[in-house]
Formats: sequence, C-alpha cells, structure tokens
Amino acid sequence: MYVQVDVKPSSGSMVEIELVATNTGSNLALHWGALQPGRSEWVVPPAGIRLPEGTIRTPDDAALRTPFKNSGSNSTLKIEIDNQGLESIEFVIVDEAQNKWFKNNGQNFQVHMRPPAGHHHQGQQHSATAGSIGRKNRDVMQLLSKNASTNDQVNKAAEATPSKCTVLDLFIKSLQEKHGSQVLCKKVFKLGEKEILALMSQVQGSTKVHLATDHVEPLILHWALAQKPGEWKAPPPGIVPAGSTLLEIACESPFSDAELNGLHYQVLEIELDDDSYKGMPFVLRSNQTWIKNSTSDFYLDFSRRTAKSSEVTLPFSFSPILAKNLLQKSSQNPMLIFFPCIKGTSDDSKGTAKALLERIADLEEDAQRSLMHRFNIAADLVDQAKDAGQLGLAGLLVWMKFMATRQLIWNKNYNVKPREISQAQDRFTDNLQSLYKMYPQHREMLRMIMYTVGRGGQGDVGQRIRDEILVIQRNNNCMGGMMEEWHQKLHNNTSPDDVVICQALMDYMNSDLDIKVYWDTLNKNGITKERLLSYDHPIHSEPNLKSEQKEGLLHDLTNYMRSLKAVHSGADLESAIGTCTGYTSESQGFMVGVEVNPVKGLPSGFPELLKFVLDHIEDKSVESLVEGLLEARAALRPLLLSSTERLKDLIFLDIALDSTVRTAIERSFENLNNASSEKIMYFISLVVENLALSTDDNENLLCCLKGWNHALEMSKHSDDQWALYAKAFLDRTRLALATKGEEYHDILQPSAEYLGSLLGIEQWTVNIFTEEIIRSGSAASLSLLLNRLDPVLRNVANLGSWQIISPVDVAGYVVVVDQLLTVQHKSYDKPTILVVEGVKGEEEIPDGVVAVLTPDMPDVLSHVSVRARNSKVLFATCFDPKILSELEQNEGKVLSLKPASVDISYREIPESELLVSSSIDTVDGQKAPSLSLAKKQFLGKYAISAEEFSDEMVGAKSRNIAYLNGKVPSWVSVPTSVALPFGTFETVLSDKINKEVSQKVKILTEKLDQGELGALSEIRNVLLNLTAPTYLVSELKEKMQSSGMPWPGDEGEQRWEQAWTAIKKVLASKWNERAYLSTRKVKLDHSNLSMAVLVQQIVSADYAFVIHTTNPSSGERSEIYAEVVKGLGETLVGAYPGRAMSFVCSKNNLESPKVLGYPSKPIGLFIQKSIIFRSDSNGEDLEGYAGAGLYDSVPMDKEEQVVLDYTTDPLVTDCSFRTSTLSSIARAGYDIEQLYGGSPQDIEGVVKDGKIYIVQTRPQIGGEELEVDELLDLQQLRRHILDHLRVYLVVVGVVVEVRRDGCVVGDTTHAAAAPLDCSPNIPILSSPAAARLGSHPAAALGGEAGCESSSRDAVH
Repeated sequence: MYVQVDVKPSSGSMVEIELVATNTGSNLALHWGALQPGRSEWVVPPAGIRLPEGTIRTPDDAALRTPFKNSGSNSTLKIEIDNQGLESIEFVIVDEAQNKWFKNNGQNFQVHMRPPAGHHHQGQQHSATAGSIGRKNRDVMQLLSKNASTNDQVNKAAEATPSKCTVLDLFIKSLQEKHGSQVLCKKVFKLGEKEILALMSQVQGSTKVHLATDHVEPLILHWALAQKPGEWKAPPPGIVPAGSTLLEIACESPFSDAELNGLHYQVLEIELDDDSYKGMPFVLRSNQTWIKNSTSDFYLDFSRRTAKSSEVTLPFSFSPILAKNLLQKSSQNPMLIFFPCIKGTSDDSKGTAKALLERIADLEEDAQRSLMHRFNIAADLVDQAKDAGQLGLAGLLVWMKFMATRQLIWNKNYNVKPREISQAQDRFTDNLQSLYKMYPQHREMLRMIMYTVGRGGQGDVGQRIRDEILVIQRNNNCMGGMMEEWHQKLHNNTSPDDVVICQALMDYMNSDLDIKVYWDTLNKNGITKERLLSYDHPIHSEPNLKSEQKEGLLHDLTNYMRSLKAVHSGADLESAIGTCTGYTSESQGFMVGVEVNPVKGLPSGFPELLKFVLDHIEDKSVESLVEGLLEARAALRPLLLSSTERLKDLIFLDIALDSTVRTAIERSFENLNNASSEKIMYFISLVVENLALSTDDNENLLCCLKGWNHALEMSKHSDDQWALYAKAFLDRTRLALATKGEEYHDILQPSAEYLGSLLGIEQWTVNIFTEEIIRSGSAASLSLLLNRLDPVLRNVANLGSWQIISPVDVAGYVVVVDQLLTVQHKSYDKPTILVVEGVKGEEEIPDGVVAVLTPDMPDVLSHVSVRARNSKVLFATCFDPKILSELEQNEGKVLSLKPASVDISYREIPESELLVSSSIDTVDGQKAPSLSLAKKQFLGKYAISAEEFSDEMVGAKSRNIAYLNGKVPSWVSVPTSVALPFGTFETVLSDKINKEVSQKVKILTEKLDQGELGALSEIRNVLLNLTAPTYLVSELKEKMQSSGMPWPGDEGEQRWEQAWTAIKKVLASKWNERAYLSTRKVKLDHSNLSMAVLVQQIVSADYAFVIHTTNPSSGERSEIYAEVVKGLGETLVGAYPGRAMSFVCSKNNLESPKVLGYPSKPIGLFIQKSIIFRSDSNGEDLEGYAGAGLYDSVPMDKEEQVVLDYTTDPLVTDCSFRTSTLSSIARAGYDIEQLYGGSPQDIEGVVKDGKIYIVQTRPQIGGEELEVDELLDLQQLRRHILDHLRVYLVVVGVVVEVRRDGCVVGDTTHAAAAPLDCSPNIPILSSPAAARLGSHPAAALGGEAGCESSSRDAVH
C-alpha cells in the first residue's frame, strides 16, 4: 500500500491536506492528531479544523479516528485546517478489519502544514509506503566485514614472533629426546591460567600415560580407565603408581614435583598393561577443591593413537559405520560387490582435517543412538575442530549437513526425552557461539553449522514438545490412532521430521481432511511411508480426524509448531523473533506462565520492525517485506559483531531473517517475468545486500551493491551509459559469485568426499554437496536475477551476444573442455573448435586449435587474447548461455564459424568441406616451424645505462624505451632505465661463489632434457640461492645513481637483498612452465634464450593502460584501441579476473574516445616508491615465437591489493575527466606510432596525477600487412635513402614474406642503423607503402607527399 499526501493552501489561511492510499483494502482509517510548535502532545480535536465525515474520538480522547473513502482500488481522505497555531499533523493508518497498524519505520507519519518563515509556499507533496518501512540512510560501507584479511595479518605477526617455550613443551621434548618415546596422542587442558598435559607414549614396547602440569598447588589425580565412552572403571592394582589409593570405580594418585631448565612442574606416569582401553577419564583435587574440565570430566582419548610398528597394517580399513552399511547393502542385494575405501591415503584426505574426520567416523555408530548423543559428541569435538582451523569447522559442517539431509541415522533403539535432545543441542550451539565470539574470521562457517543444527534450548524449551502434545490430545479428543503413535515418537525421540509431520497435519485439516494433501506434504519434504515405519516408535496409521476437531486442532498445532521449530529449526523466523523480543505463553493448557525475556540492548524500534516483518510475511508483492528484513539485519549487525549477551539467539534470528529474504525473492520470480530493468536491478541490489550481510569478507560485494545503486540512479536519470555501466557490475557480481563458489568447493568438497567415503554416503549426495550448500543461500537467487537482466542490458547497450576478440573465419571439430589451462599444452591432430568453460587469460592456445569460444571474459589484451590474434585463431566470449549450450551439444561435429562485429554465425558442414587452409600443420603432414636463436654473449659489463643499450646487450623492450627517451612530446614521460645486460646471469652462475648452485642447476637441467618437467620449479627455487658478486653490486649501484635512480642499499642491506631477490626471480622465470613449453613447441633451443633485466623506478600509478594503435578486434588501422585499469598494470596484463575499461578512438578525432565497456575488475594493485625489474629476453620479439609476456617482471616491494570502488572513481563517474584522460592516452599512442613511421604499436603506460608515462612499446604483431600493389621494392627504397644521406647507413635484417593469399608482410623490426644526420632537402617518398614500411627507428622512411615536417621527424 502506497500513501501520497498533498498539502495545498486554500482560501485565506486555510490549508487542505489530501491523502490517497493506493492498492488498499476497504477498511482503512486515519488515527491522528495535530501538533503545536515545540509541543509533542496531540491537540484533539484542534480548533479551526473541519472534521471529515465519520470522524470519532478514541475512547481515551487521545486521538481522532477518520475513515477513508473508497474509490476503486484507492482510498482517499481530505482534511481542511484553518489554524495558524498548528504546525503539523501526525498519524498512523489502521486496517480495522485485520487490526493492522501501519507506521513509518516504527514512528508516526508527520506532515508539516506550512513551510518555514521566508519561504514562498506553492504546495507540498509527501509520499510514504504504508505497509513499507523507511530504510535508514546509512553508508553501505558501514556493513563492511574484513575479518579474513585482518586475521591473516594477525597470523603473520604470530608467525614472525616465535612463542616462548613452556615447561610442558620442554617435558614433551625431554620424553622424545632422552627416552626415545613416540607420542601416540596428547591433549592439553586449561586449568584457569595454568595447563595440564595428558599424553600417551610408547617406548620399547611399553605404553605409558604421562600427565604434567604447571599448576602450583599439590594435586591428586582421581582417575579411571574406560573401554567405552562414558565408562569409569578402576585400573588393575598392578599398574597403579606408588602412593595411590584404589577406590571402587577409580583410583587416586599423587603428582610428583619435578624441574626442567629451572622451571617447576608436577608430573605423574602410569604404565598400561592392556591395549583394549579406549581412554582415561579423570578429575583433579587440590586440597578439598575438585577441578573439572568446565562442567565435564577430563578425558584422554586413546583411540586416536597410531598403529604399533609390530602390527600388520592393511592398506585400507573400514570405519565401523561403513562396514555395517556395506554389510546391510550386500545382504539386500548379494550381487553387489563393495570395495572398501582406502582410509587415510594422502589423495583421499588432501585438503581436509583428516584426524577429525576419522574421529567422527569412529564415533558415528554411537552418534546414531539418538540426536542427543550426536549433539553431545559434536559438542565434544568442537575443540578439535577449532584447533584444525577452517578445515576443522568444514568437517563439522559436512557431518551436520549429512545429518540434516537424512544421510545418517537419527535414532536407533534408544529412548531420549525431548528436553535431553534440546539440552544437548543447546550445549553444542553454545560451544559454537563461543567460537563465533573468539574467531571473527570463521563466523560465516559457524553460521552455516548453526543453520543445520537448530537452536535447541535448556529446560522448558525441549520439555514443551513432550508436554504440549498431551494437552493437544486431551483438548481435541484425539487420544488414539496416528496422533497417539506420533505422541509416542515425540515422547522418546523428537527430530526435525516432526516439523514436517505437524505441517502435514495442518495442511490435511485445511484441505477439508484430504488425505492426499497429508501425504503430498510429507513426500515433498522427504518423508515416505517407509520412513515413518522406521522410527523406534513407528507411525503406522494415517490421520483419521473429524471436521468438528478442525478448528481446535489447527489452533493448537499452530502454537505447537512454534515449540518444534524453536528446537529443530535454525531458520524459523517467528520462533527466532519470539526468542529475542520475548513472549509469554498464556493459551490454556500450554505451559501457562512460561516466559521468555527479551534480549537486552535491542536497537530502538527493533521490535516494531520485526512485527512489521511478521505482518507482511505473506504479502504477494515482496519489496516492502524484503526491505524490512534487510533493515532488521542491518540494525542487528552491530550486536552480532560484539560479545553480546545471548548472542546465539541473535545469530539464529539473523539466520532466519536471511532465509526469509531468500524465500521471499524466490516467491517474486513469477512477478518479475515482465518487470522493467529498473525493478530487476532493484531486486538485485536487495539480494546483493543480503548476501553481503551473510559473508565474512564482504568488501567486494558491498562495492557491487554501490555499483547497482549507482546504475539505478543513472537509469532513472536516462543516462545513455546506464546499461553499459550496469553490465560491468553484472559481470563483477557474477565473478564474485563464481569466486565464492570456488572458495566453498575448495574448503568443503574434499571433506565431503573423504567423510562421505568413511561413512558410506551415497556418491550422488557427495558429488553435489557444495552445489547444494550454494543453492541453500542467496547466491542462487542472485544468479537467476542476473541471468534475467543480462540480455536486457546487452540489448540496450547494443552489445550483442558475443565479444569478438580475434575475428577469423574457421572450420573444425567441436570439443568441449572445462578449463583451457588443462589442455593448453595438448596437440590436437585435426582442426579443433574448443568450447571452454573457463579461461583465465594467461594460457597458451593448444596446437591444432582454430577457435576458442568461452563464457569467460579475459581482457582483449590479455596474453591468451594476443596469442589468439597472432596465431590467427578465432577467440570470442559468448554472453548467451543458450547459444553456448547449443554449441556444446554439437560436440564431435564439424562446424563452420563466421564472426561479425557482435555475433558469430555457424553451421554444420560435412567433413569433406573442411578446407585444407583451415587445418593445421600436423594435418597436412608439415611440422611446426623450427626457429633459431643466437645465444648472446657477455660483453664484460654487469650493468649499463640507457645510452649503452644495443641489440647485443639488451632486448627490444629496453632498446625501444631508450629510443623514446627525449623524442616523445613534453607532456609524456619515460622512466629512467638501466639494465643488467645479456650474459650477466650466466656469468654470475659460473662465479665460484655460486659453484654449489651451478652444480645443482646442471643436474636439474639434465633431468629436464630427459623430459622431467618437475625440474622446472626446482631450478627456479635453486636459483634463488644465487649470491651477487661484489662487482655486479658496485656496477649496478654506480649506473643507477649516475642515472638519478635511488640505490636500494642506501636504505640498508635488507633493501638490497629485496632487490637482488627480485632480480633472481626475473632471471629464474626463464624456467617457468609456460615459457619453457612455448620454446619447445616452436623447436627453439631453450639454452640459447638469454635474459637481460631492465631496471626502472616504479611510477605510483593512478591508472595503467595498454594501447594497440590498430584495433586488434577489427583490424581497423584508423582506430586506436586501449584498455585501462585502476592502479598498476599487472591486473591488466596478468591473469587477474574481470574486465578493464576499454575504449576506441579514431585517429582523425582524438578528442572523442568511445567507451566500449566499463571496468569489472574487483582488485587493483598499488605500490609506493619502489623499483621494478623487467624481463627482457632475446626471444620476446622473435618472429614466429611471440615471447612477449612469457617471462616475469618483479617489483622490489609487494603490491597492495585494494578492493576497487568504482562509484568513487572519476574515470567512471566523471564524464569530463574520463574524456580528457582517455583522449590523452589515445594521443600518446598516436604520437608514438608516428615516431615509428606509422607502424602499429603495442604500448604500455601509466597515468599519475594526469601525466602520461610510457613504460614500454613494441611492434603490434599482426598489425602490419601490405598489399602487393603498394609494395615498394625494398632494394630501391634502400638506394633512395642512401643516395640522400650525408652519413653512411647500414640496414640489416629486412624480411619480406609473400603469403599464399597474395598478402605481403614487411618486417623491419630487426633492422639496425648507425646514427643518421638528415638533410632538410631529402626528397619525400610518395608511396603509401614507403611510409608503412618505415616501422623502425633505424629505417629512415618518409610519409605522404607534402608532409615534409613529418618526414624529417621520422628520420633520425
């Protein structure tokens, strides 16, 4: 319901207030009064008011009640006021038929009748949603949670500071070193500020229990032995220590004083005589004071010890429960053969808390006795799970989820009172609550565990389940049949099934006793007739109730459901609200006088907010409900982050609110079928907020939320960029969901698989475990909403269904793979079209592949994108899941693909049509080309300045930077550079101080030559042990300082060591897997690859960019294409997820860049003053190899990773700033291209405080092709230049290739020249080819006729 209020001046001082309520019922009334300035009491009835028809006073004379008049679906009311002493009216709205009160977020609505003095009043309009709440205007970042990263820093600090060795540590060390003891199991317990260590050891066939403590007062050990859990059995007299006293079921033994390294402690040793004991229970006595483990006995568990060396250990073992499950299955079907799991193998248990999972498996048989036993065992295992960290909690979650989904037995031949179950539940969740307070980084995992368990409760909460069913039977005369059978089950073993049974009974009665409805409800929730019969107290009968029992039973069962859900449901909203806000159960027969007090410290207006939520829980239109739920979660959040009293109750309330958001959103999907894009975006923003409130490290999600809110504002203001902007945040949100899914899979799935194998869980359940965890949260709903919006945005932004990264017509066989990474070094023996789910950006294109089609979104300038264009491979991103699915269904077929600008057409063709021209070398019998690379020699210098750069000393990366210096426009800068030249690495390795390293590298290289690829990582690690010769250090220091660069060693020896480590990592990158396999692929002799290191001072960038001066996607030479990221460029050229901002700019209009896509990269890298060491090999620009990007560039200091908020980034939000910055980037690219005679360039640079810095440029591979009729004879061109030069010029390395298709490629990238002195009278070449062939500084080529100044600029 929406209420609009209009305030209009009438004649004289009369003011008319009109209220219009839309989408209302027929019984609305205004409950109201007037206010005087500075007063809070209502004036009733105020003078000067014409009371509308039907207005009455309330019985207490405190307010007026005026009915609305109905008009169609609207209700209206008009009030006229002629009293200048009144300031405003206050009101709430009442639905008298349903006794519902609508407030303004718990407060009264207020309407001012007159503006402040001095303001001209034309009329006011107010609007509010009656039946909605007003969201507080809070900063989204107030919801920020970064516990994970904070904890990482704490852990690192802890690792850096070694802990002090305690006397108990010394005691263990003494046992192991002096006595040769093997520690079989151990446990440390807290004794206030002191500790007691209990451990079992084995030495020379003797098994002993040792207890040691730093407790000061003399102690007596009151102990026993146990052969089953919970047992106290007096030990045999022959093993009790001296001075002991044997009792009926225990023994008392005194501790002895001892000392280690001057530290006092007490110790006791017990030698066991029997291997059948399962553990040792004990308590301590100090004088007359008994000391326990909190409220329980201490217990040393022997069952976790390892097998004795003399025992024969089978290669596998059965957990008791698995053995029993397998026997049961075998007896049911003798034809089935079950192979036992391999328990404890490294492969099965990798990525798990192995010891905890095996302990759970050992205890599962006992846990199946009842839910009380299961929850008590779980409570006992919480400490062990905590000690194992996140993987330990993951193990508990998996176990509880298997239980909640009925994969494990809940009860077996054991009668337990409901209150005992709820108390055990309460104990378990109390332990989880303690961890929630102590370990913020694990709160998300702990919430998920609590969701599967339910709240439980002490005393009356569980007992009410038992007592209330009796009252229901008496009140409604249903003492026999199904109700009695259910009562017997409840009396002995209540379970979450009872919630479903209760709901089925209510549905049955609401359907006029239709028994089909009863069974439908049971079956939909996984309860079959067989399951009902499997209970210890089975339910054989169907309900057979009478219509006259309906009203009373429905009333009583509705109340009873609260008790059931309070114990068994972690996500029931009504019971969670009642527990936190308090209630008294006063219904007749229902535990009269039972009272639950409200949680202290709830936010102001919070109970009213929760009442609003409950009042609207069934609304068909869910927007107001979801807003209320999210407002409640946001208000609750500060309490959840503090050590609040009754924190557990608040956690369960938050879980229930979260779950209700999800169900409400899912309920709204049908109504969103024809919804506007704005409405879908609004729903997306609501679900993103809900997900952020449930996530530990939520900064990225909050930045997504801010982006969606901004997109909504852009859409409302008809910004023509809104759809393109929203698409970027859609991509970023999808990426966040994918990242979260991968995180869950990595943490949970290994535990699900290992524990599932130990417990004999059905394989299909294990396979979908993580998927089901994700489906149970908001992420699944969010994904569906994103899928609905995506085609709308692509249509509005004219994006089409594809982004074509490398446009090539191809034909081949369709092959579907999951990740390109897994097949990047495979060779396909026929033309292959890969349909790939995941592409990161750093992969290679496999041999034989003619196309890569993916839903993933690597940058257009990523490594794999460049590789695809260089290799003439079709590479494209598909945004439409339906199209991708159709392509996958064509696996094995031959397709012909033809890309257009934003689309790809395809058709199936017969194999006979597959053109030879589209096949690969291996198909027509040709081998991959073999390239040669001349090994560079060390020329006697360990460090050189930019003036000394030459092709014999450094690679093209360094030479191009040196060439640009002093030639670029004044508004463009080039960082100062020095280099470690070719041969430096080999010379350092051969130095006598590195003899040991050299020998290891030689051995590993021999292994590598024999095909052992594992040697690559070993070589890299060994090279990190290189020592820098003193002459290298002194030469590099001198060159850096003389070039004006800071010397790291001036800041201390540690800083130089950081620099040297970075240099070694660059040199070692020659042996990274991708680079090595790339050289092998083209038959390049890896030993001839030489590595120079370019040293530059890092510019602390605001933005980084890569420019291609010919559009790589379209091949359009008149158009510049560039990509920009916030921060350093590693997120652009490295395998960082998400997209950069992309734009194109016509070379004829550099002032008007056109944005193609806004950024979706969640992470930016930033660094302060530092130095970067860049790889510069002699193979990076080798034609046919394309080695650029294969080797590492390493900064001296670690970059800071920052989650990016694009709503505060002027490049995204400020059109003027964006145009200016992108235009400057494009102009820099154009000017550099002109310096290279118009040859297309691949340029990297940064923007800092508006200034452009160029850090490297190289020829844009594949960007320069000449038609035959444009080609000038190169010999004629050479003679033309030489005839008009005053200084002799030598040009070498000119290569021309005439391809089959008649296209001629000219490459002068390896030309070298002596310095030239140009005469202003040199004739200008008029051929376009002449200008285009001048692609290198050494080729003195001119431009078009009449462009004399450009010609002179091109000749140096």
